[in-house]
Amino acid sequence: QVQLVESGGGLVQAGGSLRLSCAASGRTFRSYSMGWFRQAPGKEREFVAAISWIGGSTYYTDSVKGRFTISRDYAKNTLYLYMSSLKPEDTAVYYCAARRGGGSSPDSGLYDYWGQGTQVTVSS
Repeated sequence: QVQLVESGGGLVQAGGSLRLSCAASGRTFRSYSMGWFRQAPGKEREFVAAISWIGGSTYYTDSVKGRFTISRDYAKNTLYLYMSSLKPEDTAVYYCAARRGGGSSPDSGLYDYWGQGTQVTVSS
């Protein structure tokens, strides 16, 4: 069982930066590939970024490439998403998710555990 708790969301002006954190419980954090997803009002949840459990390979959706960076700290059992050059269209609730084994996938159906989400609002 893995519990995930996101933090770091907030209100930021367009062009600004935020760093989201996702604290994971459990001793098997390093066995999980991790992902970030987001859901804007009236829209479906969409993939943002993922990082694999072995090798640390990363995968980003095209709209955030070059602006967002996903990383993980095994010692702190924490997943991060550094977001820069933020745009109003990045406004959404951001969720972290954990997938036991496997690779860095954009398919939300492959993830076993989800956090409660943290709101990111980008003003124009």
